[in-house]
Amino acid sequence: MRKTGHRSLAVLAVLSAAVLGLTGCDAVGGNAPGPAGTGTGRVKPTPTPVWDRSPESVAAVGDSITRGFDACSVLSDCPEVSWATGSSEQVDSLAVRLLGEREAAARSWNYAVTGARMGDLAGQMAQAALRRPELVTVMAGANDACRATTAAMTPVTDFRAQFEEAMRTLRGALPKAQVYVASVPDLKRLWSQGRTSALGKQVWQLGVCPSMLGDPDALDAAATQRRETVRKRVEDYNTVLKDVCAEDRRCRFDGGAVYAYRFGTQQLSRWDWFHPSIDGQARLAEIAYRTVTAKSG
Repeated sequence: MRKTGHRSLAVLAVLSAAVLGLTGCDAVGGNAPGPAGTGTGRVKPTPTPVWDRSPESVAAVGDSITRGFDACSVLSDCPEVSWATGSSEQVDSLAVRLLGEREAAARSWNYAVTGARMGDLAGQMAQAALRRPELVTVMAGANDACRATTAAMTPVTDFRAQFEEAMRTLRGALPKAQVYVASVPDLKRLWSQGRTSALGKQVWQLGVCPSMLGDPDALDAAATQRRETVRKRVEDYNTVLKDVCAEDRRCRFDGGAVYAYRFGTQQLSRWDWFHPSIDGQARLAEIAYRTVTAKSG
């Protein structure tokens, strides 16, 4: 009996130790929630995504493309067909696609200026920030390449500093505003399409992008080199836009979609054969909407 008693005590001790061991660990499994009120395994709330795919207001900054220049009449702005904020049913602008026609009229604003260069963007950002938009669209850089000569084009280092300044200006006022950045179009592609129009070439003589469009029919080595120089500069600008945007978690670059888009004669102004037509504006709106509403940037 004495030995049996000792054996019983030993078994009891082992069982007690096992129970104590379980109470010190997760007795209901490593992935299961703990008892109510303990805080262990409590379900965490789903974090709010950094990028909102359905912003409720839009402000646009940039140059003549965002102003709808030459889309409705020669050498004139036509903001109602702007890809970013226009009201035209033919375009179905980004603002209309995101907000609906009625809300877009009340909650979208266009601060782009025909002829603007990247150095002007900070001032436009400051104006746009006063409206406190949830999304700001950027399309700028073509005029930095469209200069009287290739030597007059904005240096890439200056372009970068100016874009960074513009982003700092916006962030100083609106830390959580989202930014959509469109790439600069392939200006050489526009030249190759527009040079087939006698009227277009006449309008080009009025000073439309002379670095690319000057002497449009010249195909000698110097002219070819000039156009390639402009094209390379545009590609460098797009690299800057991509890199600077990547440093901001609330910024989305279009991935070069506008640069890669093959504008045809239907997408170019019938007056200057260089700026987007109404149809071209619609294509830009499609690219922007696809980028803004994508599940990931």
